[in-house]
Amino acid sequence: MQVYVKSTLFPHSPSPSLRFKARSQATLNVLRSLGSDFFCLQEVDEYEEFYKGHMERDGYSSVYFQRSGQKRDGCGIFYKRNSAELVMEEKIDYNDLVNSINGGSDFCTDKNGDILSTENKETEPGDGSQSAQEDHNNPNDPRVRLKRDCVGIMAAFKLKPPTQHVIIVANTHLYWDPEWADVKLAQAKYLLSRLAQFKTLVSNTFECNPSVVLAGDFNSTPGDTVYQYLISGHTSLGTQSECVREELPIPLCSVYAVTRGEPPFTNCTPGFTGTLDYIFFSPSELIKPVGFLQLPEQDSSDVSGGLPNYHHPSDHLPIGAEFEVIGA
Repeated sequence: MQVYVKSTLFPHSPSPSLRFKARSQATLNVLRSLGSDFFCLQEVDEYEEFYKGHMERDGYSSVYFQRSGQKRDGCGIFYKRNSAELVMEEKIDYNDLVNSINGGSDFCTDKNGDILSTENKETEPGDGSQSAQEDHNNPNDPRVRLKRDCVGIMAAFKLKPPTQHVIIVANTHLYWDPEWADVKLAQAKYLLSRLAQFKTLVSNTFECNPSVVLAGDFNSTPGDTVYQYLISGHTSLGTQSECVREELPIPLCSVYAVTRGEPPFTNCTPGFTGTLDYIFFSPSELIKPVGFLQLPEQDSSDVSGGLPNYHHPSDHLPIGAEFEVIGA
């Protein structure tokens, strides 16, 4: 959370609100006020040194996966020990996509069968707080192009009585660059493939039909290629690309889309304001969304001027959903 927070990247933010001591405590206060059974956090650094211990004292255990390479942050799932028991976990390293190139995997091809060429690019807005120069060395080499050091994590939990229902919670952070839509699409495809395999493994191991919830920062706006793929299997890259529909490894719906519509924004800075974060679930007769966390309007005083600020310790707003477990 702190590794990307620099005054040069957030000159609009009050300097005291960017300091780790203030931001970390404010983040804990937000989590405590929400009191959720599960939290999916991205860009978590200082996990061992700060967040793990503080959250444990608040009644949460956690699983965490740090990003590859020299990155210091990662994805974490925090869960209330009195609400759920961890029974299985798997980590997703999207750098594994590099190994799939020689095998001609479908994860890494565009609609013409070319391996992640730089010809077809989307131009949707995105969260551009990282350095593009660092990431874009040799972009024509697909092995370089796919090695983005992004990660995800999946965990299966048995809910505590009276339900004892098994639920899979997955958390991810896809690549940020708005011009590298092909890379983000490859990551999304790999994510759903791994999630479907994990669901099968959990089903067979525990002889159950687990529910699936997927949350994260997808660095993709509603209606773009990654979002459309996740909810429908439709893919297209570029303004003249033909739309192709693929069978999804696991069907997903967005909680906000099916309840109130996607929020107008989850990321708010002077340079970009839009929705990048989502909570998806796999429709079933076992769970249904019954509530969601209300987000501020764009003209609200607490987001005026952009984030982070004294009201919100991150440039992303927290999103949340309440699910009802049915007949488990």
